[in-house]
Amino acid sequence: MSDIQSVAYFGGTFDPPHLGHEIVAREAGVQLGLDAVSWLITPDPPHKNDREITPIESRLALLDLITARYEHFLVSRLELERPPPYYAADTVEILKREEPEMKLTYIIGEDSLLDLPDWHQPARFISAIDRLAVATRPGIETDLEALEGKIPGLKEKTVFLSGVMVEISSSLIRQRIRAGAPYDHFLRSEVAAYIREHALYQKGEG
Repeated sequence: MSDIQSVAYFGGTFDPPHLGHEIVAREAGVQLGLDAVSWLITPDPPHKNDREITPIESRLALLDLITARYEHFLVSRLELERPPPYYAADTVEILKREEPEMKLTYIIGEDSLLDLPDWHQPARFISAIDRLAVATRPGIETDLEALEGKIPGLKEKTVFLSGVMVEISSSLIRQRIRAGAPYDHFLRSEVAAYIREHALYQKGEG
């Protein structure tokens, strides 16, 4: 990535990746003038150990179907190549060591921003990144001053992506599939086709 000066990392399990994810990633690239958006897929996130996660091979295949459409979309396999636990603070420090000259932006949803004080060593996470891009969510109002009191330095690095309020969730899609309810309109057609072909999300919880 030596020819890329600014990149945003979009972390998640992407189980499955949906149009909401795609809109956030594309808008981050446009609004922040990024050279690339790298989808940072997590094999087994510490905060989701209460449900079964779809095998990483299937999630990578689904993600590749989306990222192949756009030249500036990349897939980071960093967390697939290192041992758990997969804490964001550790991940961004590794990324910064690998590319110290790169301006590193990390993308999260506004719901995750509210939960940030409960992340593993959030001050380390904020210190390691150059910018935190937050996709706004319907019905959420963030008190950034209160969060700054818990994580000093957060406010200066936070930027809200305007006009990005997409209420689509992977959990809703999984529930729809198990219930036999319509779900295709939340997904790229090729992603929906892959899910049907491989009978993903037919059982399980979450």
